[in-house]
Amino acid sequence: MSSLKEFQVTFDCADPVRLARFWCEVLGYVIPPPPEGFATWEEHHRSLPPEKQVVYFACSDPSGKGPRVLFQRVPEGKVVKNRVHLDVRAGTGLVGAERLATLEAECARLVALGAVHVRTLYADDDNESCINMQDIEGNEFCLD
Repeated sequence: MSSLKEFQVTFDCADPVRLARFWCEVLGYVIPPPPEGFATWEEHHRSLPPEKQVVYFACSDPSGKGPRVLFQRVPEGKVVKNRVHLDVRAGTGLVGAERLATLEAECARLVALGAVHVRTLYADDDNESCINMQDIEGNEFCLD
């Protein structure tokens, strides 16, 4: 049996382009180049029949180390808490006040992009601080 070498994270969403651009800003990812023969993704999407336009959009780690993230349009809206979420590792290796200050600064940056600060979980005897957030379509994620 072979081991898994790559994986993609897929979000169901209402607006794939908008959500992909948001997560590119969060993760430092990039939008891949448009298909050959098109100057932009918008030009490519306009060339498609209406029923095929912008049904998905992706972004990727420019270093090639992280997973590709795909955003696919679905007709239904989000109605319950995610069963899987991303942990954005903004405070890796930091502890105490330095970690909290780093997380709070990243939270402020993401709120300016349209994210929602849900709550801050402060460090205790067992865990370091983390911040629960929602992206621009209400998907939960954590800054840790």
